[in-house]
Amino acid sequence: MFQNPSCWVITRRTHTLRRLAPSPVSRSVGGLLRRGFFTSPARHVHSVEEVLSQEGSSSRPSIFDEFSLRGRVGVVSGANRGLGLEMALALCELGAKIYAIDLPSTPSHEFKTVASHVKAMGEGRKLEYINGDVTDQMTIRAEVEKIGMKEGRFDVCVAAAGILGPSTPALELDAREFEKVLHVNANGVFYTAQAAGREMIKFGNGGSIIMIASMSGTVTNRDHKWVAYNTSKSAVLQMARSMACELGPEQIRVNTLSPGHIYTKMTAVLLDSQPELHAKWASSNPLGRLGLPEELRGVIAWLASDASTFCTGSDIIVSGGHTIW
Repeated sequence: MFQNPSCWVITRRTHTLRRLAPSPVSRSVGGLLRRGFFTSPARHVHSVEEVLSQEGSSSRPSIFDEFSLRGRVGVVSGANRGLGLEMALALCELGAKIYAIDLPSTPSHEFKTVASHVKAMGEGRKLEYINGDVTDQMTIRAEVEKIGMKEGRFDVCVAAAGILGPSTPALELDAREFEKVLHVNANGVFYTAQAAGREMIKFGNGGSIIMIASMSGTVTNRDHKWVAYNTSKSAVLQMARSMACELGPEQIRVNTLSPGHIYTKMTAVLLDSQPELHAKWASSNPLGRLGLPEELRGVIAWLASDASTFCTGSDIIVSGGHTIW
């Protein structure tokens, strides 16, 4: 409850606004905004309160506008294929101009096909490929700066580049292998988010940074010797929380998405060589199956858009319920 009794309060049970003895100074949510109770991004949302205050006026849905990324600019690392490419496509479908940063010198056939699809949709959408190593801090910073200079704004970052690494007992894991996994999955994510955050502050429009972690950062995958991978994903969770605290005053939100067992090109290499793993992984969650890359699109759309403007420092686990057992 706000300390001033002559204002609105958010009721605990319904999370709706309820008026208490309104004073002449503050008789609406707008009054609270002017008095500094809330700081909110510029949005055109038909909330319940707005509908009630404009009873009888023409009606149109606004929820779709909240998810729109038309005119927004962003980067997705690790988007040459797999989860990163799926996420890049989702952002483009919402109207964004997305630059994909990945290690190969030339984009994959999958990327080229998706980029052509995005171009055909028109209306300012774009998917463009950039060759870059996320573990090179200065290179990533320079590439992201180029994007900002070219587009004149920067709004969204999805740090999705990552590797699984070897399945080696912890007591036998070579230092170079351990460091390689952390260098890509933790350092690379940080350098990408850092570069994006610098551009977001430069243009002053706020923004959304989404780091791709894993349920493996919260729980351990039973019977799998992935100490380096699990450690790197736990690092991403704390990294996002720390950056969310620092960047919140700039209206830059930082969250993580933690997928469960998803059938991708990366996991397919392991599953195809060990078919028994498919059934094991599928039975490890209440839904009894593996997830698909496209089942992460909705969460990415929400986190990247104005539909989630009060969400920061959170980890969204999409695991088919794996972690609730």
